[in-house]
Amino acid sequence: MSGFVEKPEPIQVPGLVHLHTGKVRELYRNEAGDLVMVASDRISAYDWVLPTEIPDKGRVLTQLSLWWFDQLTDLVPHHVLSTELPAGAPADWEGRTLVCKSLRMAPVECVARGYLTGSGLAEYQESRTVCGLALPEGLVDGSELPGPIFTPATKAAVGEHDENVSYEEVARQVGADTAAQLRQATLAAYTRARDIARERGIILADTKFEFGFDGDTLVVADEVLTPDSSRFWPAEQWEPGHAQPSYDKQYVRDWLTSAESGWDRASEQPPPALPQHVVDATRAKYVEAYERLTGLGWS
Repeated sequence: MSGFVEKPEPIQVPGLVHLHTGKVRELYRNEAGDLVMVASDRISAYDWVLPTEIPDKGRVLTQLSLWWFDQLTDLVPHHVLSTELPAGAPADWEGRTLVCKSLRMAPVECVARGYLTGSGLAEYQESRTVCGLALPEGLVDGSELPGPIFTPATKAAVGEHDENVSYEEVARQVGADTAAQLRQATLAAYTRARDIARERGIILADTKFEFGFDGDTLVVADEVLTPDSSRFWPAEQWEPGHAQPSYDKQYVRDWLTSAESGWDRASEQPPPALPQHVVDATRAKYVEAYERLTGLGWS
């Protein structure tokens, strides 16, 4: 059992129809038929959306995504039409709202990996493969791969795990041409972002993209290259052989599995509220990732 500890009631705004409550985002449709995405300060861990929010998290995700969209636009167009607030929207939506094209979404999580960790490491330890791709012997947690690999996954509902699948399965689901487009765009965007991050002292270990089609044109959607969709590691601390320090919600995960939290991950009980010191440390990591990557100050 998992999902929302306390599922929020969506804010109703005249002229907007609420479509979906995700782990982090609320999705609406406006009268023109465009999508309106609002990034909340919610945070999830271990397939639970927690009852405690991280201040500024939604704005950091939104502003970082916008910065990355600009870095990738010559490789693949993005779905953002405007950052203007819809009429009647609450002031709190400022900086966390995107008006976007409505796309025909590909039913695939497009994951690129340049380093071995997470579910990829677990599969490698069993079979020396990731999503069916053979990898060399001798790799450990945090090892850099010989080259970036495309390791797609099926999209899961809130509270459920995405499931890694082979490239052949993606081609079966969406067709060979579309699968090839998704792989090419994913690896091109990852490689560009990896190189930009590396210049700023950050390793982009892996990341997840979502794509859709505007007519026949492939477009990147949702969020891109944030601490929620990517593993960012401080390059100066990279040391293969164990889990790496990271710019994400590791503070949250570590506290939830500590004796202090009193929570049993294997139980069906929802996790508890986060203490202030974990909230503050997690917010600081999101802000630091934004500032190091973009070179801009957060205010």
